Amino acid sequence: MSAFANLPLVIEPAELAERLDAADLILIDLSSAARYAAGHIPGAQWVDAKRTQLGQPPAPGLLPERAQLEALFADIGHHPDATYVLYDDEGGPWAGRFIWLLDVIGHSRHHFLNGGLQAWISEGRELSQDTPARHPTQVSLTLHDEPTATRDYLRSRLGDADMAIWDVRGADEYRGEKLSSARGGHIPGAINFEWTAGMDAQRGMRIRKDIADVLQHLGITPDKEIITHCQTHRRSGFTYVVAKSLGYPRVKAYAGSWAEWGNLPDTPIER
Repeated sequence: MSAFANLPLVIEPAELAERLDAADLILIDLSSAARYAAGHIPGAQWVDAKRTQLGQPPAPGLLPERAQLEALFADIGHHPDATYVLYDDEGGPWAGRFIWLLDVIGHSRHHFLNGGLQAWISEGRELSQDTPARHPTQVSLTLHDEPTATRDYLRSRLGDADMAIWDVRGADEYRGEKLSSARGGHIPGAINFEWTAGMDAQRGMRIRKDIADVLQHLGITPDKEIITHCQTHRRSGFTYVVAKSLGYPRVKAYAGSWAEWGNLPDTPIER
């Protein structure tokens, strides 16, 4: 049995520290290359976060092609019995996006480090500058549609009472005052709750303890299908994990995000 068996999606630094030597662990650091080189959790492999995105305009946050994903996971040493723990140094946007990738490939043995590197450091835990040896594998992936909301799917569900669109961009982006696409504003009916407001800066950027109550008040509730997005599905990687960690049964990411929606001439927009 895995040392990580029976642990929840979101785990604490102490729980990871006790299991760093687990044979099935693939520990992934999605911080910048410079931050990784300066010090990372012992045994962590660095992954360039850009490899988690398609990276092509106008919607760079879309899912990479299957061949790109197979190359990424082959480099990591992916295998069916692996248990992944993901972290970054921003509280979890890239780590959350990688959790979404694992859901897309149907690999459920994964955990999100609460607070990521900041929480680890805040507890005075060991850092390493050693780069672990990689053990590439042959990988053939099957991609699953369920974790992802496409533009067409989202458009077809606009106005449905059992759906909540969680827009995690800044309020100025949501109102259309700050433009990062051809058009500004938000998807009709979207609820704005900026992603870092879901973190507790006093607790190493962990998920807020009262986040369930906050979301309930906003109308982002477990009886609805939750579709979360930002500009490129980086920031909304964090909120994807938040909703999943609360046990919400229907959570999707709109990977195209505002980079796609706001650059199209005919998508409906509110300001």
